[in-house]
Amino acid sequence: MVRISVPTIPQATLSSSLAAAANAISPKQATERIADFLGGGNVTVITGAGVSVDSGIRAYRGAKGRYLNPNYQPIFYHELMDESEKGFAYRQRYWLRSYLGYQPVRDTLPNPTHYALAALQYKSIVPQLITQNVDGLHHKALSHVWDQEQLKQHILELHGSLHNVHCKFGHVVDRDTFQDWLSIANPQWKEFMDNMEKTGQKPRTNPDGDVVLEGARYDDFVVPPCPKCREEGRDNNTQKPELIFFGESIKPEVRQRSYKDIETADRLFLVGTTLATFSAFRLLKHALELKKPVLYLNVGPTRADGLPGIEKIEIPSGLIMRDVVKAVLATDSVYDPVVGDMLRNGVVKPPPDDAPDS
Repeated sequence: MVRISVPTIPQATLSSSLAAAANAISPKQATERIADFLGGGNVTVITGAGVSVDSGIRAYRGAKGRYLNPNYQPIFYHELMDESEKGFAYRQRYWLRSYLGYQPVRDTLPNPTHYALAALQYKSIVPQLITQNVDGLHHKALSHVWDQEQLKQHILELHGSLHNVHCKFGHVVDRDTFQDWLSIANPQWKEFMDNMEKTGQKPRTNPDGDVVLEGARYDDFVVPPCPKCREEGRDNNTQKPELIFFGESIKPEVRQRSYKDIETADRLFLVGTTLATFSAFRLLKHALELKKPVLYLNVGPTRADGLPGIEKIEIPSGLIMRDVVKAVLATDSVYDPVVGDMLRNGVVKPPPDDAPDS
């Protein structure tokens, strides 16, 4: 039996003085260096959970690289898809927690980093963006100027998306519809969620939409069956969001495209990611093997610390990325109304610091 574990940053990296010591650099110096790196264009960008923190979505790990929620226990792919009673119980647990956690993620808005990267994509400085995030915020930042086909061509969701659900036989439904099905099947939890909205007392939500729900019972939660399967004469409630669970393989076409996005770029820029998951770390390794210049913008230790060929800047992206875009695009940042609008937009409401990274 293959042992599957939650991806982590090696303890040796967390403990090393190299990982702990931030590179001393001012916002002005960081802006100039990143602008110089991006200025030639044809840059592929990889983003992680740190990019969405200013939007109010907590990252998995804090500035010291450790999990912000030390009791984090994700459900693995083989558990969710298990056809036994145990698997059914896992699905009850997952869908109850995700039911409560999806709405806050769905309603989250892009922050200045999302819009800064959107401006660079809009002006073709960044032809391809690969995100590990499943929140759809990169799409939201560009959806008023690009159609769905353009978004699909230029943004690759490496780990999938929270915004669609599919059953084990491949029938797909949009997540809002599935949320409605869950509400109808579980009126008591719909009332609970409505009360949360009224009081503002929302449970702690992870970047994948899963919530921390202490002491809850899951055995009475109803996971609705797939209606398409019923039309085809079978009863099936084995359904999952279109995101990649721990222990699940990335689709071959996604993996192939991610490699191509690295290969066709002149440079690689990483933002807000520890690269703890191998699916993203191997893209960095591929870029290094191809001798692509790599610039890394992240606060805290990462899986890549100590690797040769990487330049790292430790400063919050939200502090500098607007200025980076202004430096890269020069007069376009003033006279292009689309770019100007992007640089004026973006929420800044990071989650409360209720779980210190100690």
